[in-house]
Amino acid sequence: MSRHSDFGEVAPERKASERGTAVAIADLEWREMEGDDCEFPYGDGTNEAQDGDFPTVERSRLQDMLSLLGLETYQVHRLGLQDALQISSDSMRSRAPQTPKDLPWSFLRKLQALNTEARSTSMVLDVALDARPVEKESQLGEDIVYWDTADDISADIYSFSELPTPDTPVNPLDLLCALLLSSDSFLQQEIVLKMSLCQFALPLVLPDSENHGHTFLLWAMRGVVRTWWAQPPRGAGGLREDSVVLPRAPTFAFVRMEVSSNSKSQLLNAVLSPGHRQRHCFWHRDLSVGSSPREIADGLVEVSWSLPSGREDLDLFPEPVAFLNLRGDIGSHWLQFRLLTEVSSAVFILTDNISKKEYKLLSSMKGSATKCYFILSPYRGKRNANLRFLNRLIPVLKVDHSHVLVKVSSTDSARFVRRVRSIVAHVARSPCRRVSVEDMAHAARKLGLKVDEDCEECQRAKGRMERITRDIRDADAFRRDVLRLQGEPWRKAAQVERELRQAQRAADPAEKQRAELRHRLVDLRTQQNGHSPAGGLQDFIAGLSSPSVRERQFFLRWMEWGLAWVAQPRPRLPLEPAASLKPQQGEPPRPEPLGVEHFLREMGQFYEAESCLIEAGKLSAGQRRFAHFPGLAVELLVRGLPLELTDGSTLSTPLRWVTGLLKELHARLERRSRLVVLSALGVPGTGKSTLLNTMFGLRFATRRARSPRGAFMQLVTVAESFSQDLGCDHILVIDSGGLIVGAPATASGRFELEVSLATLIMGLSNVTVVSLAETRDIPAAILHAFLRLEKAGHMPSYQFVYQNLHDASAPGPKQKERRPLADAPGDGSRASAQPEKQGDGLRALAGLAFCDPEKQHVWHVPGLWLGVPPMASVSLGYSEAIFELKRCLLENIRNGLSDPSRSSQQLIELVRRL
Repeated sequence: MSRHSDFGEVAPERKASERGTAVAIADLEWREMEGDDCEFPYGDGTNEAQDGDFPTVERSRLQDMLSLLGLETYQVHRLGLQDALQISSDSMRSRAPQTPKDLPWSFLRKLQALNTEARSTSMVLDVALDARPVEKESQLGEDIVYWDTADDISADIYSFSELPTPDTPVNPLDLLCALLLSSDSFLQQEIVLKMSLCQFALPLVLPDSENHGHTFLLWAMRGVVRTWWAQPPRGAGGLREDSVVLPRAPTFAFVRMEVSSNSKSQLLNAVLSPGHRQRHCFWHRDLSVGSSPREIADGLVEVSWSLPSGREDLDLFPEPVAFLNLRGDIGSHWLQFRLLTEVSSAVFILTDNISKKEYKLLSSMKGSATKCYFILSPYRGKRNANLRFLNRLIPVLKVDHSHVLVKVSSTDSARFVRRVRSIVAHVARSPCRRVSVEDMAHAARKLGLKVDEDCEECQRAKGRMERITRDIRDADAFRRDVLRLQGEPWRKAAQVERELRQAQRAADPAEKQRAELRHRLVDLRTQQNGHSPAGGLQDFIAGLSSPSVRERQFFLRWMEWGLAWVAQPRPRLPLEPAASLKPQQGEPPRPEPLGVEHFLREMGQFYEAESCLIEAGKLSAGQRRFAHFPGLAVELLVRGLPLELTDGSTLSTPLRWVTGLLKELHARLERRSRLVVLSALGVPGTGKSTLLNTMFGLRFATRRARSPRGAFMQLVTVAESFSQDLGCDHILVIDSGGLIVGAPATASGRFELEVSLATLIMGLSNVTVVSLAETRDIPAAILHAFLRLEKAGHMPSYQFVYQNLHDASAPGPKQKERRPLADAPGDGSRASAQPEKQGDGLRALAGLAFCDPEKQHVWHVPGLWLGVPPMASVSLGYSEAIFELKRCLLENIRNGLSDPSRSSQQLIELVRRL
């Protein structure tokens, strides 16, 4: 057997005609890099290239890119989450960017809307780019592009071109890197979270040549939570929900050495794609504007996962598998390559040829436990040289012929992808290195990379969270021992206050009965006020009182995660079929998980008890201890975090606490205090929280197993330049959460509470969105709330949104489909309306819920997912439909079709009346 046959398929010689006037760009790049004087590590790898040793022209390239994109002003004061989410005139338009400075904002808006075409953001150009003939050589797009030598070769995909001008596109990876480098920690986290929902590969190591360092994005990725099918070696499998930074999994890195005719990103996408549908997790040059040369993104490391769903016909691997992709050549980014070799189960090295320089580079990996595989595309007589160096690398890297694959133009692409996938599966099945993203961050620190989570403010906040959560073993016991004012004491006080309000509304109330109720209420509040905040709550209050705004924000995020992953065991639930995801009328609520809202609820109860005793004359104003609590909570609201409006455990609204919050909000907003209230109602599981999050970039809880049951509010800022046109300065968004579970009218106690709460939320609102499943029957409590408000003469502007909760590929409403509901109410709606029916009440109800088609009150939204979770991406139809709904709501507000905006003080009075 000849020497070269030991390494599998051998590339045929290039045709003589191809070696004439047609010159491969990759070959030009090869010669250009051969003449480079950059140094590579040799021997044992101790002489590492220093990432700070960049030529002057490279150091200025980042600043030029930031200037081009209009981001240079955000290098000192970073772009924050509130900056990115504020509503402007552009929020109502979907026009393409006109200048490079429009690109970051257009990308952020599309990403917020979960638009899977966000990476295709490009400008509308006045001049057409020069089109050149391209000859493709492979089905995968892993090709060499040939041009005549007389042509301009500045578009070489491997070499640096001139910096993009306003008339040329910007590479999406450059745009992403520039935006991340200009964003604070919380906007970075939001960007990564939205990218995950779109199934984009996530940035793991962010290059920053300008400042002589690279950043490992552990914090930015910590908020990404995924659900997948976990199958233990023995026993039944179930769904596991976890942050992506925690589970250990086999990890495979794909890198390029010098020049490769094969595209890593296209190969990775093919490996991650089931046969029936192509996934585009990793951006590559053949995707729309992806052919623009990278200017600052070389050195970026991306990560994506293959996660099992429990369906053998869809799953590529039986367990989670991570894939890493290094952008650029390993010789120029040795530090990142070292990191990948230390964390990966195997590394796939794509190259066209191996020379003496590459041999010395790879020899430095001697002794590494990482398996190495080569994917070659040899050409121009380099075959024998490749074989010679590969034979010398066999004892160094402990590889054999099975570790070398050859991919040339004649190779069957589908068969080649199956070969790579089978190697990955074989390595994952055998004993191999398994790492988490946290493990990768530890390895990055040892190599000298910066980890974003290591800043002092983040670590102090983490330490405070750990002091609070380390002793929590049982959530119910913690509530009973530390959060003592809520639960039964608050439930009793809420019931007495409810009875007192009913007695005050009675036609002939007995003063003795009212006095007795007031006495009972004071006794209950006195008992609550006799307590002092327990240790865990004191630490929580201290965290909210930190003088550093950033530390407070870090603390709240750490508390969310700490309570989610420490306070209760991670759920392993039986796999639910799609049909079971439908909301069930009257379904009993799930146990409420321990969350940040319970700590804030406890603060609210201290404030409520103290305020009640002051009203009753039992305490003087000078004896107040908790008057500052609303200010601490409102700071969170202003910073974009949700606050509880109505307690889901008692179905009660703490009136004094909410009033205190609104007073503090009025003081904080000062001259910009005009509010429009937008609410969303519906039973759990109808997608209302996801709808609001997608529409405005909010953070309402969406995971059903951990969603709190109360109603929550978040504040969205309107840009000052747009507030006069829109008619308000802020939009207060209310999510009804799990308050309305669809209790039947026969369940009088629960039903009456649901009606009252729906009336309160809708009564506060200028605009109400009612989110419904496929059924045409509106929950009875919402119908009765409509009737009550109509009788009171206070009707919000409303929209009914029917969401297809099945997979987007299932039969159902198509993209952007919207049609009016002309039918009469269903039997369920008619029956539930009977208790409220007075005179023409039922006719009025039909006129409300099933309105004039010309008014376009009814929307039909396609399914959220394209494909089957966990590997499904958000469907483009869903994103576009939600954008249209948002545009319609803002137009209604601007055109005065809803009630005019109110001040915070007017809202306080409305809360009291309702």
